[in-house]
Amino acid sequence: MLLTSSAVKRRASELGFDLCGIAAAAELPEAAAFAEWVAKGYAGEMHYLVRSADKRADVRHVLPTARSVIVLGTLYNVDRPYSTEITDPRRALVSRYAWGDDYHEVIRRRLDALVAWMREASDETFDARAYVDTGPVQERAYAQQAGLGWIGKNTCLINPDLGSWLFLSEVICSLALEPDERGFDRCGTCTLCLEACPTGAFVEPGVMDARRCLSYLTIELKGDVPGEWHHAIGAHVYGCDICQEVCPWNHSAPRSADPAWQPRPAFDGVTTITTCSRPGSTRSWRG
Repeated sequence: MLLTSSAVKRRASELGFDLCGIAAAAELPEAAAFAEWVAKGYAGEMHYLVRSADKRADVRHVLPTARSVIVLGTLYNVDRPYSTEITDPRRALVSRYAWGDDYHEVIRRRLDALVAWMREASDETFDARAYVDTGPVQERAYAQQAGLGWIGKNTCLINPDLGSWLFLSEVICSLALEPDERGFDRCGTCTLCLEACPTGAFVEPGVMDARRCLSYLTIELKGDVPGEWHHAIGAHVYGCDICQEVCPWNHSAPRSADPAWQPRPAFDGVTTITTCSRPGSTRSWRG
């Protein structure tokens, strides 16, 4: 049969994806801004972003025959308090996305199942590549092009119904699928995320200097954390969710019942701050 966008979306939903949209495989309007961001050194030690900057401008650098980008969103928000609601200084704060199973593995299996179904259902032979935060693809930008939401001032993809607690993934393929309309900005005049960042990592709305971000400092940085950020890190031991937690679009965000994203025992309940174990860190944690 002729594979349609609506058929792909139905199958994606059956496989556990919460959002699915289609974008045309074309050069991104955000390409120049990303190149400028890299040139200013905002990527810090994330050298893979620098090496792949040119490829990230257009998925056809990854798959030359590409005509469509199927963008998927998976909700990982679970029924637990935000870090901004926790007042116990003994609690070690771990970013929400890391509480459950490894999203790379879980979503990769779902992507493989989607591509396998597409090959069985389509009369056409086609090329395809699937990624979940694993390839040189500007996922947020293509998600916006595919109508999944808009890129907020905190640089996260925000969906008007689900908020920003989303894992993004995509299937780049040579099929000519009908694209969706681009998502439009609904942040308005709100600047809560910019004001709440403890290190002032946002140099302007929608532009983050990753070198100042707590997620970068506690995950990506290989060496010592500069002393100027020790106080800001506080009880954050892995990542930071503050700019999402204060976002009004997340205040009524739905909760996922997917077993894959429920907190592992080590991350659920009380954790205590102990002695330093990571070079440059001010705190460490144990369950």
